[in-house]
Amino acid sequence: MATIGLDRLYYSKITEASDGTETYATPVALAKAMKADLSVDLAEAVLYADDGAAAVVKEFKSGKLSLGVDDIGVTAAQDLTGAAVDDNGVLISASEDGGTPVAIGFRAKKANGKYRYFWLYRVKFGIPATNLETKGDSIKYSTPTIEGTVMRRNKLDGAGNHPWKAEVSEDYAGVVLATITSWFTEVYEPEFAAV
Repeated sequence: MATIGLDRLYYSKITEASDGTETYATPVALAKAMKADLSVDLAEAVLYADDGAAAVVKEFKSGKLSLGVDDIGVTAAQDLTGAAVDDNGVLISASEDGGTPVAIGFRAKKANGKYRYFWLYRVKFGIPATNLETKGDSIKYSTPTIEGTVMRRNKLDGAGNHPWKAEVSEDYAGVVLATITSWFTEVYEPEFAAV
């Protein structure tokens, strides 16, 4: 179903164990969401046999997330980009900056009034783009855009895979209500019945 809105943009800092597996901090609000564009790159291999395609494999390689937000606060800028605040309270971005990956969560309103919820498990952001222009005859808002690379997480899920995204619509059959009500209180962890 088509979506008609976007809100509740959160991020969660990641702590990595010595083996690389992730632990997620309590999510915090990032900014007011204006736009989220997610594109996915796939690794593809085609096996040809008997003069035709006999097998095709398509796997997640990485993705790009572009977020349009009303403002990126100082704390979020530090957490997402690795920028630092100096002794005078000024946010300083350096060429050596390189923030650590974070998890990103948000929801999109569907045309039926229900919501689709998302967690991207590992996103590494670059420096936010800034677009400014003079006021002129009319007033136009200038807002930042921040782009990140979406990666699979290192931690295996219960099915033995490396997830990169969790997505659920609150009106899907079988969705547990607690999953929706706790979506932004912690990063969603996949649950699979023991095999």
